[in-house]
This record gives sequence, C-alpha cells and structure tokens, in this order.
Amino acid sequence: MSTIVGLVLAAGGGRRYGGPKALVRHEDGRLLVERAVATLRDGGCARIVVVLGAESARVRAEAQLGDARLVDNPTWKSGMGSSLRAGLAAMAEDDAADAVAVLLVDTPGIGPDAVARLLAAAEGGPKSLVTATYHGKRGHPVILGRDHWAGVATLATADVGARAYLVAHTDLVQTVPCEDIADDTDLDVPPEQ
Repeated sequence: MSTIVGLVLAAGGGRRYGGPKALVRHEDGRLLVERAVATLRDGGCARIVVVLGAESARVRAEAQLGDARLVDNPTWKSGMGSSLRAGLAAMAEDDAADAVAVLLVDTPGIGPDAVARLLAAAEGGPKSLVTATYHGKRGHPVILGRDHWAGVATLATADVGARAYLVAHTDLVQTVPCEDIADDTDLDVPPEQ
C-alpha cells in the first residue's frame, strides 16, 4: 500500500484578502490552516507537511496543528510555485513517502471525502498523478507521485503550482470527479459583511 503524505500550501500573504489566509477563521471557528490539516488527516493522510511563509511565527504560535511537520518557505513572496517546491524538497528527505496529496489552505469547501476519494484512486504509488475535477475542470486536491516531484518542481514558478506539469503529462493524469462532494472555490477576498 502506498504512503501518501498530505501537503498543505499555506505560505501566501493574502494580499487581496487583507492578510495571510492561514490565519483566517472559518465559519466553523477553526483557522483555515487547521481546517486544511484536519481535512487531509480525516481524509486518510497519516502524516502532514505544512508550508508556511507570511506570518510564519504567528501561524506557529496560534494554530493547533498537532504533529504536522512545519516547513518555512523563505521565498513565499514569489508565489505558490515556490511553496510547492519547498514542500516537495522537504518530502524528498522522507524515503517512506510514495506521493503527496496537495491541498491549498484557502479551499475550505474541500473536505475529507474528496481527499479519501483521491487516495482511493491513487493506485500508482510513486507513479501517481491524480487530480480532482469539478464539472470537468481540474482542481484540488492533487496527488503527485514521487517519480514526478523533480519535474513538477522544475515547472512550478510564480503562482503556478503543478498545473504546467499536469498539462504537459495529461496522458498520465487520472481525473476524479468531486463536484458531488466538494467545492474547490478559493477564498480570494473576504466575504462581504
């Protein structure tokens, strides 16, 4: 059985939102970063890595993340691509990890059911490339097998994570419809008061 580790990208400064989204309280009272970690854990990832950047010390102080491994991305201002690279680099040290399940901190409409569905579909271990789809459009979570990490890291730049790699290797990507159990809308701006 494959070991798939959860990877939360939570380093952004939330410029349009008005502050780091990792520190935003969701309607359930939890910080978005806490919710993302719980989503991956409850979906079946026994181990979680969280990439931090903006307000890293504050996130560490305020968020209840259990035994999640926290990794700092010193170049977080350059965009999500650098956070994905930082997370994959941290995971490369873990010989037991066959793949990572990537979740963005600002997608609270994705719950454990979507993660579990993707984990169940990822039978290729280190060769896995699995993405959730929403009405035919690719979204999160995304499972990246170890065999693809170097290629993903090479193409992950600015605010482009694994997208360029997935497009270049579309024939290898397994898509898993999730619109019936999740909503991958990201929180770009605060809800109107």
